[in-house]
Amino acid sequence: MTALPSGRAGSPGRLRRLRHRAAVVPVAVSVAVSVAVSVAGALGALGVVVPVSSAHAAGEVGEAPSPGRASAHRLVYIANSRANSVTAYDPSTASAVATIPVGTYPQAVAVSPDGSEAYVVNNGSGTVSVIDTATGTVGSTIAVGRLPGPVSFSPDGTHAYVGHYVSARAGGVDVIDTATRTVITTVAVGSQPFGIAVAPDGAHAYVANLIGGSVSVIDTATNSLTETIVDSRARMPAAVAVSPDGGRVYVANFASDNVSVIDTAGNEITGVVPVGVGPGGVSITPDGAHAYVANQNEDTVSVIDTGTGGVSDTVAVGATPVGVLVDPAGGAAYVANSRAGTLSVIDTATRNVTRTVDTGSSPYGLAVATVAPTVTGVRAGHGPDAGGNSVTIVGAHLAGAGAVMFGDTPATGVTVVNDSTLRATAPARPGGAVNVTVTTPAGTSPVSTAGRYTYAYPFSGFRPPVADPPAVNRMNAGRAVPIKFGLGGDRGPDVVSRDYPTATRVDCTTGAPLGPPVPTAATDGGLRYDRAADTYSYVWKTDRAYAGSCRLFTLGLNDGTLHTALFRFS
Repeated sequence: MTALPSGRAGSPGRLRRLRHRAAVVPVAVSVAVSVAVSVAGALGALGVVVPVSSAHAAGEVGEAPSPGRASAHRLVYIANSRANSVTAYDPSTASAVATIPVGTYPQAVAVSPDGSEAYVVNNGSGTVSVIDTATGTVGSTIAVGRLPGPVSFSPDGTHAYVGHYVSARAGGVDVIDTATRTVITTVAVGSQPFGIAVAPDGAHAYVANLIGGSVSVIDTATNSLTETIVDSRARMPAAVAVSPDGGRVYVANFASDNVSVIDTAGNEITGVVPVGVGPGGVSITPDGAHAYVANQNEDTVSVIDTGTGGVSDTVAVGATPVGVLVDPAGGAAYVANSRAGTLSVIDTATRNVTRTVDTGSSPYGLAVATVAPTVTGVRAGHGPDAGGNSVTIVGAHLAGAGAVMFGDTPATGVTVVNDSTLRATAPARPGGAVNVTVTTPAGTSPVSTAGRYTYAYPFSGFRPPVADPPAVNRMNAGRAVPIKFGLGGDRGPDVVSRDYPTATRVDCTTGAPLGPPVPTAATDGGLRYDRAADTYSYVWKTDRAYAGSCRLFTLGLNDGTLHTALFRFS
């Protein structure tokens, strides 16, 4: 949150001193009338996002997935405060793939544990935009408290926690029921909640309160405040993160230039680690070995060795880094550089910035979501009932494919060519059309008409009195012609494709069409199946006007095949 309503909370001299020290970040909302406003404007709202489980993502940042590599595709979501948008950045292509409009002054973003939704907190609108990560669009908007800032999900995804302004001396955390997308209660916390993180077991949420220098501990079972942690060494806590084992909480203290370490067993600060100037963001590596801290006022990221409790490295990044997020899959840390309008990508193995990417104006909060695959085409989209043929499947986010299904039957020989192409061996199935779906650690592709594959029925050929080409069937115009055929069993009543059968007038010598195909009519209501004879029959009612002409009868089946017979009418 970056602005408060009118209200006096300190002397003018104190206000000026704070601004001189911290006003290096553009103020997201230009209403500043108190000490809290000044610091909030300098920091921006920096919600710490609970990482998506590492089981949902893998692979090095910026590296295109190699054939057969089990890595789920993912996107980094960046809240652009002054652009009223969210940038979706694709690490595999090192490019922004979408810009999603949201509310005004978006500050923080968190992704649900299943990766299906991203909650974006709009500081100016007092709302949360819910982005469907599969479509990249805002599906709904949730009204929350005034000037909301940080957001975090419970590990089971049933609740989200949003910190917001209540008064100059108090803040609140709205608890959202994610099923109904409504605020079910508000927990009173300290003033100006700037960061929220939920413990891995979901039992507690930790809230960094910028004004008053406290960390509130919320019991998530009762949605009540159980403890307030205050220490003179920890001034203006701006961000918070919980270690993967839940044993420690790391708090970035903006005005103390340090990170305090809280032992969750006793909820006491057991150590303080000096870092750079103006730390405003913190994130923990998946193995818990390091904490990355964004230092706003010196354009660096401090890397804390959590084992030794000291800074092991300092990485120069872009101007005014306000948010940092270690990739839950490991391998990279992302840094939002507010003044520069860029995203820095740090290789966590070498501690080097490997890429700098343009974002929207004033990027702040960050989150990572795995992306479910989509199927946009099936090449060689039909084949025999016996299967065994190679099929190429094209789409997006296909790397890491663990299963390819033809209907409810798994394919074999699945090979990942790249993120947009797979090859698989079709399994044996009865004739007909089926949906082809791909499953990766990020989810299963939705069913679509583009992902259809057709098994050809074992068509028996036309049975007497009709003969297959090249024979010419001689018939009297106006008579009923029984069209009989077998498909190796009862395939249901809908085996004939829409708009078929047809009859096309053709040249009796060359067979060239002399007109368009015309739907035929049946004498007895349509297609019938005789189980005893294992035969389908369709009685074609011919027209007397056919006399002296030739017609090509075409039977189209829903396996994509066409079967013809030639008739000469007298």
